[in-house]
Amino acid sequence: MASHIVGYPRMGPKRELKFALESFWDGKSSAEDLQKVSADLRSSIWKQMADAGIKHIPSNTFSYYDQVLDTTALLGAVPPRYGWNGGEIGFDTYFSMARGNASVPAMEMTKWFDTNYHFIVPELGPDVKFSYASHKAVDEYKEAKALGVDTVPVLVGPVSYLLLSKPAKGVEKNFPLLSLLGKILPIYKEVISELKSAGASWIQFDEPTLVMDLDSHKLKAFTDAYSELESSFSGLNVLIETYFADIPAEAYKTLTSLKGVTAFGFDLVRGSKTLDLIKGEFPKGKYLFAGVVDGRNIWANDFAASLGTLKALEGIVGKDKLVVSTSCSLLHTAVDLVNETKLDKEIKSWLAFAAQKVVEVNALAKALAGHKDEAFLSANAAALASRKSSPRVTNEAVQKAAAALKGSDHRRATNVSARLDAQQKKLNLPILPTTTIGSFPQTIELRRVRREYKAKKISEDEYVKAIKEEINKVVKLQEELDIDVLVHGEPERNDMVEYFGEQLSGFAFTVNGWVQSYGSRCVKPPIIYGDVSRPNPMTVFWSSAAQSMTARPMKGMLTGPVTILNWSFVRNDQPRHETCYQIALAIKDEVEDLEKAAINVIQIDEAALREGLPLRKSEQSFYLDWAVHSFRITNCGVKDTTQIHTHMCYSNFNDIIHSIIDMDADVITIENSRSDEKLLSVFREGVKYGAGIGPGVYDIHSPRIPSTEEIADRINKMLAVLETNILWVNPDCGLKTRKYTEVKPALKNMVAAAKLLRTQLASAK
Repeated sequence: MASHIVGYPRMGPKRELKFALESFWDGKSSAEDLQKVSADLRSSIWKQMADAGIKHIPSNTFSYYDQVLDTTALLGAVPPRYGWNGGEIGFDTYFSMARGNASVPAMEMTKWFDTNYHFIVPELGPDVKFSYASHKAVDEYKEAKALGVDTVPVLVGPVSYLLLSKPAKGVEKNFPLLSLLGKILPIYKEVISELKSAGASWIQFDEPTLVMDLDSHKLKAFTDAYSELESSFSGLNVLIETYFADIPAEAYKTLTSLKGVTAFGFDLVRGSKTLDLIKGEFPKGKYLFAGVVDGRNIWANDFAASLGTLKALEGIVGKDKLVVSTSCSLLHTAVDLVNETKLDKEIKSWLAFAAQKVVEVNALAKALAGHKDEAFLSANAAALASRKSSPRVTNEAVQKAAAALKGSDHRRATNVSARLDAQQKKLNLPILPTTTIGSFPQTIELRRVRREYKAKKISEDEYVKAIKEEINKVVKLQEELDIDVLVHGEPERNDMVEYFGEQLSGFAFTVNGWVQSYGSRCVKPPIIYGDVSRPNPMTVFWSSAAQSMTARPMKGMLTGPVTILNWSFVRNDQPRHETCYQIALAIKDEVEDLEKAAINVIQIDEAALREGLPLRKSEQSFYLDWAVHSFRITNCGVKDTTQIHTHMCYSNFNDIIHSIIDMDADVITIENSRSDEKLLSVFREGVKYGAGIGPGVYDIHSPRIPSTEEIADRINKMLAVLETNILWVNPDCGLKTRKYTEVKPALKNMVAAAKLLRTQLASAK
């Protein structure tokens, strides 16, 4: 019985790639240094999978930024502003597209389906001159082969690539991106030809858009594309991989009818209904890659259930045509449980990270072939039983409080217009008030202080003194810049979700459980293993200390329940919405304590609300109902004079704007600049928004410093569609990943732009 891994984490068990990338970007190391670290990581990953007995090992899943940007490079689809003149695309052009440079902004970044991973959105149009400009896929296949490992090269499929793209600036908004299929397929043919010449016997095309709601025109593009490629597939086994959801019946029919394709991969964890389609009809003689090991969560596989599914599938497709696989790339899970020496032993026994999932895949394949590892299966059964019966998982008081939420929609008593009037009387803010999103740069010194406090090398008094000094520095800087509503900069927090999870019951934490979010940015998702409650106040001390340092309003900074949920590894033994309601009640307690401490502006970030939206339209309204309800629970009890902010970042919000309005926040700050002000189009199309809103005026994920004039121009575009009295001026997102040398001039220009517009608006009266 064969085994397969869809993809694997790139950062390394101790984030080796992250540090190599940042060293290279800072000019502290060479391209050769970066390439060596990368080659060492790839080598160890391939060897690890080979040693575990995996037959179909992926290559070309390694990336310096993301796999869609890699495909843009492969196709030579570089926007003209980057000054690329042809030839093999190098680091300068590649990273300029991803991060921008001193003279031009980066390309748009958005979420990869419903994950916390991001990709750089291709900018395409009728005039793009495609060319084979990156030989990475072939080079990595050869690299693995030289190490004695025969791999399955992985390419983003041509149709999904186009469906994930957008019309470039200046191109008609309704430009048919699929019309470019005929221009990119010749390059795919070149890549396939080179891979065949290098000795590849399998190629994997990732076509995850097949799980979306696609019309017949889009489905026909798959038929057309693979018919065109069929002649190139001669002598190859071709796998089309889908993931993240059930595949709709029409898409399944299209997929399994594709010419020249020998294998189909399905997510059978999040796509459990796909099993019914397979049982109904599966093409004879084709391979089924069954994704039964969860690539997006960290719980140990239920071997008994997986073997039951696999045996049923074996009866349909035949023993020699069934391949055990992961549900999706393991990119979305942590790397190796072996590195977690401080994790509670009982909880640790319930988990499996990427390295363990590789072993699980092979163990399932062997068991299905009749070679059961009885000790392994017995340990798996014992771990599942332990988790099911553990008293640490259940808190009856929490379950009772969550159950009592039914029957109310938890709305504030007064409408937003009246609340904004009451808040303005109290806060006395100018028009176009300025603020930031929360975090300020996390300096080396600040990280050292937190690290030493955790290691008990400094006392609590020394830690508190150091953090207060940092807060004071951030407060004074904002006052010098003349920002209107301040933040304390979050120096006590390494991560917005981790910080709260550490203070809530029902959460566990890792030391090295890092997951890539984008580029070199990694997050360490908490593990929600049990019922959630808040034993003690979490932020009141720091927010009160910060407010005592200034007469200006100081925002209390919280992470919302939906974002905590979506940015955690969530328990899979109860519905996600039940866990979310528990978190909402915990945050509600914190909001009310902040209000009692005279914090008059409280931001409850829901950066990941859009991220959790199901991929299929039929499932979206249920999710939005409970997600929006969870947010309202957190602040339904505050006074009219307490201003509730929320923040969202890097997603397509236009299709959920009515749910955003239904959150009933007083002010929302939202990503806007990097997506070519796509958000503003929804207001141009007539959506009325009566609450405060701050579409980001500059992109904080790029080191580039925008000019006052550029920011003023952005604000003017906003004023064309939004009322002056509701518009706020702020960056796109928090500033923790930037340096003070970038932050100070950017914020100075932002405030100057707001003042310039205030003057112009006053003189126009």
